Amino acid sequence: MITQLRLKNWKSFSDATLYIDPVTILIGTNASGKSNTLDALLFLQRVASGIGIFQAIQGDVNLPPVRGGKEWVCRRPSNIFSLEIILNTKDKDIDYRYILSVQVNGVKAEVCEEELTLLKYGPRSQKPKESRLYYTQQQENFTPGIFAYFSTGTQGFGKRIELNRSHSVLAQAESMNLRKEVQDGIKEIISQLQKIFVFDPVPSHMRNFAPFSETLLSDGSNIAGVLAALESTQKEEVEKTLTHYLRKLPEGDIQRIWTEPVGKFQTDAMLYCEEKWFDGQIDLFGSEPLSSLETHIVDARGMSDGTLRFLAIVTAMLTRQPGSLLVIEEVDNGLHPSRAHILIEMLKELGKERGIDVIVTTHNPALLDAAGVSMVPFITVVHRDERTGESKLTLLEDLRQLPKLMAYGTLGRLSMEGRLEMAVREGEEK
Repeated sequence: MITQLRLKNWKSFSDATLYIDPVTILIGTNASGKSNTLDALLFLQRVASGIGIFQAIQGDVNLPPVRGGKEWVCRRPSNIFSLEIILNTKDKDIDYRYILSVQVNGVKAEVCEEELTLLKYGPRSQKPKESRLYYTQQQENFTPGIFAYFSTGTQGFGKRIELNRSHSVLAQAESMNLRKEVQDGIKEIISQLQKIFVFDPVPSHMRNFAPFSETLLSDGSNIAGVLAALESTQKEEVEKTLTHYLRKLPEGDIQRIWTEPVGKFQTDAMLYCEEKWFDGQIDLFGSEPLSSLETHIVDARGMSDGTLRFLAIVTAMLTRQPGSLLVIEEVDNGLHPSRAHILIEMLKELGKERGIDVIVTTHNPALLDAAGVSMVPFITVVHRDERTGESKLTLLEDLRQLPKLMAYGTLGRLSMEGRLEMAVREGEEK
């Protein structure tokens, strides 16, 4: 799993590191840099999938650009940005470090440096032994192509291969005949980066019929098609879990969430919800209904925005591959504050059960209150330096004033009153 993301001259960041946990919460004021952090993950996912560097930034007919496009992808006045990740593996003694540096110039965005390093920990050493699996050299930056040097297990520069600067070395090297240790590292990095899923469910896109699909789209528009296409046993389990979490949200009694094929060819699907309401009045003394329960079936067209977003997020947690990194901006958008604890519990429970890490952003004090003190180590404050304007990332638990601040009230209250951001700035000044 990806445990660290370092941003150098990426958008509003000069040099900052995000530490990634099973559930990571980013908080901060508007324009602090939360979205810029998430955009870095989206960019890495794209280049690892074989998309060209320029296209990954600027987009094309079928791919939206990274926010700001090529004009704002580098922190000015630099025209080079660098992204670095640390990746844990199933082998507790082996990690990887991957660095990609990109130069943006006019209508071009090309690799200027790239490196993949194996980090191997000994039984008594906390500092790993580093072995470069491949690297490029900055002095060759003027050439039309880029020379990458791949480890051969012997001393020397390694196996030199000229590659295209328009795509990452990582993506180009995947199909090459290289030493097994190098191939394993490349495949591990590609696999983890491709499992990054930046999810922005849009309720208005979920209300239509959706074709059967294997993979959830980034806007959640095909949620019904993904659920309907599941194998029958898995579909039953997923819909049961959806019902379990959804019935905690509304005031009505949710009985069931499910999808059904529709249309002449039965290749499209619709999302349905069954709920029960009392069809009459309540006996206030005996608490018995004066008339029978009435069942209502509602399809996605009649569901609230908050309900659809919540269903989409649960669906993503249930259908993404184990080992995935799910990234959701404004995760509680449309959700009533009193239900924030349900969202937090769901992310923690399903994330642990399915082996999925989650990064979310929020402006909602209720979500921070629902997270509670136990989540403090997993909350990062994103903020801007008042002098330079650069975005910074500060772990909440690293604030020296935090114990004193907690005496003033809950995390939600501290965030709402701006005390957390103020404490971060005061800590930097000292």
